[in-house]
Amino acid sequence: MNTTNSSSTEITSRHLLINRNFALLWSGQAISTLGDFVFNTTLVVWIAIVLARGYAWTPIAVSGIFLAATFPTVLIGPLAGVFVDRWQKRRTMLVINVLQACFIAFLLLQVSITGIIHLSLLWQLSMIYLVVFLLNTCQQFFGPSTLALINSIVEKKDQPRAIGLGQLSSSIATLVGPVLAPPLLLAFGVQWALLFNMLSFVVSFSMLLLVHSSEQDKQQTNAESTHFFTEFRVGLVYLLTSQMLRTLLAVSFIAMLGGGILFALDIFFVTQNLHTPPSLYGVLDMAVGAGAILGAILASIYAQRLGLTRTLWMSVMALGVGILIYARLSSFLPAIGVLFLTGIPFAALDVASGPLLLRATPEHLIGRITALFNPIVTVATLVSSASAGYLDSVLLQHFHVVVLSISFGPVDTIFTVAGLLLLISGIYAMVNLRGNSSMKQVLEAQEDMQYEKQEV
Repeated sequence: MNTTNSSSTEITSRHLLINRNFALLWSGQAISTLGDFVFNTTLVVWIAIVLARGYAWTPIAVSGIFLAATFPTVLIGPLAGVFVDRWQKRRTMLVINVLQACFIAFLLLQVSITGIIHLSLLWQLSMIYLVVFLLNTCQQFFGPSTLALINSIVEKKDQPRAIGLGQLSSSIATLVGPVLAPPLLLAFGVQWALLFNMLSFVVSFSMLLLVHSSEQDKQQTNAESTHFFTEFRVGLVYLLTSQMLRTLLAVSFIAMLGGGILFALDIFFVTQNLHTPPSLYGVLDMAVGAGAILGAILASIYAQRLGLTRTLWMSVMALGVGILIYARLSSFLPAIGVLFLTGIPFAALDVASGPLLLRATPEHLIGRITALFNPIVTVATLVSSASAGYLDSVLLQHFHVVVLSISFGPVDTIFTVAGLLLLISGIYAMVNLRGNSSMKQVLEAQEDMQYEKQEV
């Protein structure tokens, strides 16, 4: 009887988390992601209200964290993919986890000795920025390796669910981490957040040790015998010549343009258009996060049945419609509902695009393709954030028109343009990916694989 119950529990566990290897990988990454969000929020609050409190340059000091996190993505990210494709993925991730834990331990040591040895504020801030830079440099190798490892340990039919579960854990961490970090920082000090993040990397390392992948035994014979920039060029050429990947890149780029606009101007939309105090701004973020949790669950269940390409373009179009509706709102409560619903296709877009990328990319190019995607998407966010701020504060500062009895101001006009761009990109994806079946993608990938071997 006990044996039967044990077997039933094991089967259920495997069904929920796909298989043993993915369950281990997902568990470690879920804890590590939560640690990252707690850590990032803690650093912002620590610098803003403890280290640099009362200084006129405090906002610049806080911005330094985001710059230190962004530079590795733009400068190192595109090049990291070549090494990811050369190296064994699981081993790379294990080494990265050790390095990340060591970097956090260094920062924890500095915090611990600050009360004993006087360290200047400039030194403390510099070390924080350095650690953030190093952690995000590691992430440029860890992220593509994770996606490649998922491709190795999860069957094609289960990959949407695998990506959905990852999106689910990330969405939960997005909600929980920023809420827990400030009160715990003020109650117990910064050391607890550093220790928690360091231990999260230890947990991730431990889980990865138990993962078994056939990828471990593959020999990278070709890659190590060719020049670095030759391998980089092969990945770039493949990205630009694959219809699926070009479409995914265009959709992701435009989606992040919209995301950057919302990130930069939403606080002004809340106070000016929704007539809501800034203290309630975080509630809207929580609404998006809650919607993303539901979207990740639904997409992981239904994306494969609906079709990944259909899920992709429908999600983008739904995002566009959501932003267009949001731009016309003038009160707070409806905005909560609209942003909650908008979070659903936001998560579904990620759930669909990950498996589509894996299916359209030969296994030995996954690292390079993924590493090229991330910087381009990051640049889209930076450009749109800066452009939106400039448009709102300079070009459209006194903009106000009425069209068909509908009033348009600076921020809602910019949001409307973002929504229309998303709608157009959804239509583009729908037309461009029509009839693009999974088998066709596999055949194209195999042909390009032969092309790469000839080129090398």
